[in-house]
Amino acid sequence: MRQKLQMGRIRFPVVLKCSLCLQLSVKEGLEVHCACSSAGKQTITSWYDTAVLPVALGGGCSADPLATESLHLSADPHSAPARRIPEMAKNTRGTVTAFSPFDARADAEALRKAMKGMGTDEETVMKILTSRNNAQRQEIASAFKTLFGRDLVDDLKSELTGKFETLMVSLMRPAYIFDAHALKHAIKGAGTNEKVLTEILASRTPAEVRQIKQVYLQEYEANLEDKITGETSGHFQRLLVVLLQANRDPDGRVDDGLVEQDAQVLFRAGELKWGTDEEKFITILGTRSVSHLRRVFDKYMTISGFQIEETIDRETSGDLEKLLLAVVKCIRSVPAYFAETLYYSMKGAGTDDDTLIRVMVSRSEIDLLDIRQELRKNFAKSLHQMIQKDTSGDYRKALLLLCGGDDV
Repeated sequence: MRQKLQMGRIRFPVVLKCSLCLQLSVKEGLEVHCACSSAGKQTITSWYDTAVLPVALGGGCSADPLATESLHLSADPHSAPARRIPEMAKNTRGTVTAFSPFDARADAEALRKAMKGMGTDEETVMKILTSRNNAQRQEIASAFKTLFGRDLVDDLKSELTGKFETLMVSLMRPAYIFDAHALKHAIKGAGTNEKVLTEILASRTPAEVRQIKQVYLQEYEANLEDKITGETSGHFQRLLVVLLQANRDPDGRVDDGLVEQDAQVLFRAGELKWGTDEEKFITILGTRSVSHLRRVFDKYMTISGFQIEETIDRETSGDLEKLLLAVVKCIRSVPAYFAETLYYSMKGAGTDDDTLIRVMVSRSEIDLLDIRQELRKNFAKSLHQMIQKDTSGDYRKALLLLCGGDDV
């Protein structure tokens, strides 16, 4: 059945993508629904201020996503084509999901009221921004500009302060822009924040890395790989470059012979060698599939009597060691890796707020529920209670809302 495009009165053109069938449409007024949903309507949300002219749209959820390629135009029909920023892949294990019933106009009006005049109603700001998913926050920002001629992020920066401001502004960045922004600042100015490079490039999927590179080029008109290689060196740089290629083998049937071979190669490159052949570790850990490497780690333990992490700890050092360990931990379990990251961000004296904010924001729609479980299992700690103890004020309240509950 052919899908019709209703071109009624458009208050502000927005690219809209259904989270179920991936079809694109044009936002009419302040609300639009996708025809693919029969039992109730599926609200379509996206973030970029553009109109879209669908080409060869199929009908319903059976439509091939490749058949919904579109021409993206800015609100001004005579201007250059607008850039399209994709959303991160959705996951059902996040603590933040699409809010329903959602009304972008009502949220925009509430936020304007909360920040207008003397003083700011921080409670309203945090409750709205932590309970809407990122796509909905972009709808709110678009409605905010339409209704009041003001930029929501600029108002947040003007009205809020400190770590609470950083957290709220971070929530307003679309996922790929959030990662690109973090990488940009990790290599900006004097010194390089190797921790951020390691965390993002070790934990993101190849598809996510490719999108981050694309967005980085669009946002900063620079090649991410060139920027990183200009600020790093040695084997650490080489592994970063391998990860940036985003060419890890896809998961599929595991070849037992290749598992044995890779385990032996790693054993000879480390424990059996005077010195270490770091290149072998970089190539195998940076390119083999996740399912293959999990089998390699088991075989390596059988052959050597050591966990692969023990060998990396003995045979390498510095930033390369940290990156190799991060890759191994993410191969084993990404939620467990982030649980450990969060634990050490709040363990002991002081709090690494940059890491705490970065992980809480970036994983809130993906796997924060799993991260909470891993933190409880591996460290006998509750993320909720750690945040409660290590932070304060509106910053603490907002983090606890993102956390989504306690694991007692």
